[in-house]
Amino acid sequence: MSQRKRIPASSEPVQWKSPFAALKNVQLPPTSVAHPATSELDALPPIPKKNRGRVDIIRQTAHRGGKTVTVVTGFVGIGQAEKERLAKEMQKACGAGGTVKEGRIEIQGDQRETVARILTEAGFRAVLAGG
Repeated sequence: MSQRKRIPASSEPVQWKSPFAALKNVQLPPTSVAHPATSELDALPPIPKKNRGRVDIIRQTAHRGGKTVTVVTGFVGIGQAEKERLAKEMQKACGAGGTVKEGRIEIQGDQRETVARILTEAGFRAVLAGG
């Protein structure tokens, strides 16, 4: 059975040794190596600005416990990686969470105007559909 070091309950100071004290005098070599992209999403080429088709932006609350979600559907000719990159950009701009499910992008909250602006900048024709 290991014995624990007891800390005195009186007001006298406790002697403490830092486990990092030996590293104080260590000299590290300079780093001049460029860091590779941390994610495959960051390594993708930028999204071209052209007419890439119509996408529908829908606000839904059904089957979500009363929570509002902005859903983007109708992508044609766009891969999963690009949808994830668009979703990440939308999440960052809206300050909300989101996901890519079954070919749709879902962003938490009623974020239709912000999502429409991002999709228009990416070359899509964003159409606000539904309530």
